[in-house]
Amino acid sequence: MNCLGCRISNGIEPNLNIIFETELITCVLDIAPFNEGHILIVPKKHYWDIEEMDVETAHTIMDASIKISKVLKELYTPDGISICQNGGVFNDLTHYHMHIIPRFKGDGFSWSEPLLPHGAEKRLSETKHKIVNALRTS
Repeated sequence: MNCLGCRISNGIEPNLNIIFETELITCVLDIAPFNEGHILIVPKKHYWDIEEMDVETAHTIMDASIKISKVLKELYTPDGISICQNGGVFNDLTHYHMHIIPRFKGDGFSWSEPLLPHGAEKRLSETKHKIVNALRTS
Protein backbone atom coordinates (compact mmCIF):
# COMPACT_ATOMS: atom_id res chain seq x y z
CA MET A 1 0.00 0.00 0.00
CA ASN A 2 1.60 3.24 -1.18
CA CYS A 3 -0.90 5.59 0.47
CA LEU A 4 0.03 6.61 4.02
CA GLY A 5 -3.64 7.26 4.85
CA CYS A 6 -4.59 3.74 3.73
CA ARG A 7 -1.77 2.28 5.84
CA ILE A 8 -2.87 4.31 8.88
CA SER A 9 -6.58 3.55 8.53
CA ASN A 10 -5.96 -0.16 8.00
CA GLY A 11 -3.53 -0.46 10.93
CA ILE A 12 -0.48 -1.24 8.79
CA GLU A 13 1.62 1.79 9.76
CA PRO A 14 3.76 1.14 12.90
CA ASN A 15 3.30 2.89 16.25
CA LEU A 16 -0.28 4.02 15.67
CA ASN A 17 -2.27 5.32 18.59
CA ILE A 18 -5.73 4.10 17.56
CA ILE A 19 -8.42 5.43 19.87
CA PHE A 20 -11.58 4.24 18.07
CA GLU A 21 -12.37 2.11 15.05
CA THR A 22 -15.29 0.72 13.05
CA GLU A 23 -15.41 -1.33 9.87
CA LEU A 24 -15.32 1.95 7.87
CA ILE A 25 -13.02 4.32 9.80
CA THR A 26 -10.03 4.49 12.11
CA CYS A 27 -9.48 7.32 14.60
CA VAL A 28 -5.88 7.95 15.62
CA LEU A 29 -3.94 10.50 17.60
CA ASP A 30 -2.19 12.93 15.25
CA ILE A 31 1.59 12.35 15.44
CA ALA A 32 2.18 16.12 15.41
CA PRO A 33 -0.71 17.31 17.59
CA PHE A 34 -1.68 20.94 17.68
CA ASN A 35 -2.97 20.33 21.23
CA GLU A 36 -3.21 17.23 23.38
CA GLY A 37 -6.06 15.04 22.14
CA HIS A 38 -5.72 16.11 18.45
CA ILE A 39 -7.31 13.22 16.56
CA LEU A 40 -7.58 12.23 12.90
CA ILE A 41 -10.59 10.36 11.56
CA VAL A 42 -9.47 8.38 8.51
CA PRO A 43 -11.70 6.20 6.30
CA LYS A 44 -10.39 2.70 5.63
CA LYS A 45 -11.31 2.95 1.96
CA HIS A 46 -9.18 5.34 -0.07
CA TYR A 47 -10.75 8.72 -0.85
CA TRP A 48 -8.84 11.83 -1.85
CA ASP A 49 -11.65 14.32 -1.33
CA ILE A 50 -15.00 14.35 0.42
CA GLU A 51 -17.10 14.37 -2.75
CA GLU A 52 -15.72 10.91 -3.66
CA MET A 53 -17.00 9.41 -0.41
CA ASP A 54 -20.08 7.21 -0.05
CA VAL A 55 -22.83 8.44 2.27
CA GLU A 56 -22.40 5.64 4.82
CA THR A 57 -18.72 6.47 5.35
CA ALA A 58 -19.48 10.20 5.55
CA HIS A 59 -22.14 9.56 8.21
CA THR A 60 -19.77 7.31 10.15
CA ILE A 61 -17.11 10.04 10.13
CA MET A 62 -19.62 12.63 11.35
CA ASP A 63 -20.93 10.31 14.08
CA ALA A 64 -17.35 9.66 15.25
CA SER A 65 -16.58 13.39 15.27
CA ILE A 66 -19.53 13.98 17.61
CA LYS A 67 -18.56 11.11 19.92
CA ILE A 68 -14.89 12.17 20.02
CA SER A 69 -15.73 15.86 20.55
CA LYS A 70 -17.84 14.97 23.60
CA VAL A 71 -15.05 12.87 25.08
CA LEU A 72 -12.40 15.53 24.43
CA LYS A 73 -14.57 18.15 26.12
CA GLU A 74 -14.96 15.91 29.17
CA LEU A 75 -11.25 15.03 29.39
CA TYR A 76 -9.55 18.33 28.56
CA THR A 77 -12.25 20.99 29.15
CA PRO A 78 -11.12 22.98 26.11
CA ASP A 79 -12.54 26.39 25.26
CA GLY A 80 -13.77 24.83 22.02
CA ILE A 81 -13.17 22.20 19.36
CA SER A 82 -12.03 22.85 15.79
CA ILE A 83 -13.04 20.32 13.16
CA CYS A 84 -11.45 20.63 9.74
CA GLN A 85 -10.20 18.80 6.69
CA ASN A 86 -8.12 19.94 3.76
CA GLY A 87 -8.91 18.88 0.21
CA GLY A 88 -7.14 18.94 -3.12
CA VAL A 89 -3.52 20.09 -3.07
CA PHE A 90 -3.94 21.03 0.60
CA ASN A 91 -4.51 17.37 1.55
CA ASP A 92 -0.99 16.57 2.73
CA LEU A 93 -1.89 12.96 3.55
CA THR A 94 -3.29 12.38 0.01
CA HIS A 95 -6.15 10.51 1.70
CA TYR A 96 -9.28 12.11 3.14
CA HIS A 97 -8.98 12.77 6.88
CA MET A 98 -10.77 14.95 9.38
CA HIS A 99 -8.99 16.72 12.25
CA ILE A 100 -10.67 17.03 15.66
CA ILE A 101 -8.63 19.55 17.65
CA PRO A 102 -9.27 20.62 21.25
CA ARG A 103 -8.80 24.39 21.35
CA PHE A 104 -7.77 26.80 24.07
CA LYS A 105 -7.79 30.60 24.10
CA GLY A 106 -4.39 31.87 23.07
CA ASP A 107 -3.22 28.52 21.62
CA GLY A 108 -2.16 30.16 18.35
CA PHE A 109 -4.48 28.22 16.05
CA SER A 110 -6.08 30.69 13.66
CA TRP A 111 -8.14 31.20 10.58
CA SER A 112 -6.14 33.80 8.71
CA GLU A 113 -7.21 36.59 6.44
CA PRO A 114 -6.43 36.24 2.70
CA LEU A 115 -2.93 37.40 1.77
CA LEU A 116 -4.22 39.13 -1.36
CA PRO A 117 -7.48 41.07 -1.67
CA HIS A 118 -9.99 39.30 -3.92
CA GLY A 119 -13.19 41.31 -3.45
CA ALA A 120 -15.40 38.24 -2.89
CA GLU A 121 -17.28 40.10 -0.15
CA LYS A 122 -18.56 42.50 -2.85
CA ARG A 123 -20.00 39.67 -4.94
CA LEU A 124 -22.00 37.75 -2.30
CA SER A 125 -25.32 38.03 -4.15
CA GLU A 126 -23.75 36.94 -7.45
CA THR A 127 -21.91 34.09 -5.71
CA LYS A 128 -25.11 32.97 -3.96
CA HIS A 129 -27.04 32.78 -7.25
CA LYS A 130 -24.22 30.95 -9.00
CA ILE A 131 -24.02 28.30 -6.27
CA VAL A 132 -27.81 27.94 -5.85
CA ASN A 133 -28.21 27.42 -9.63
CA ALA A 134 -25.38 24.88 -9.70
CA LEU A 135 -26.95 22.98 -6.77
CA ARG A 136 -30.31 22.86 -8.57
CA THR A 137 -28.77 21.34 -11.68
CA SER A 138 -26.48 18.84 -9.94
